[in-house]
Amino acid sequence: MNSSNRRFATRMDTPVGNLLLVADDHHLREIRFLRDESAQGVWDEEWVFPEEHPLLESAVSQLWEYFHGQRRNFSLPLWQAGTVFQQRVWRALQQIPYGKVVSYQELARWIDRPKAVRAVGQANRKNKIPILVPCHRVIYRNGEVGGYAAGLEIKRRLLALEGVRL
Repeated sequence: MNSSNRRFATRMDTPVGNLLLVADDHHLREIRFLRDESAQGVWDEEWVFPEEHPLLESAVSQLWEYFHGQRRNFSLPLWQAGTVFQQRVWRALQQIPYGKVVSYQELARWIDRPKAVRAVGQANRKNKIPILVPCHRVIYRNGEVGGYAAGLEIKRRLLALEGVRL
């Protein structure tokens, strides 16, 4: 594996469960919710779990502040592969303010694709950097919580942490 493809990882215990954070030399690339660490495919055997990695340390620190009510915005370099459409959705997600929710329909209108509601939902599902790219802030038009890759209970807990009452 060449240096541009190297991945570094660390685990973090949070109020919503254990997280696995994955970075390269320059960007945070993934946050995974760890439900069953023995499950195959949770992490790649080539990943390095360094004792020190400035970007991962900063991510852990900022997430700790978020989970303890001391941070509402993140300042970390992020990168995830996706289509042009997915990238537009993920950028729009980052514009949803802390403690607010929008519907999938509203998000589709934000990116000037009002009929692409299902595609917006699929882009949310493919988001590999939850919390920082806050797909948990998107709900159904009728006010119901809707889907979340990590499970509805975690989505509800993240929204409650931000003061959202549904």
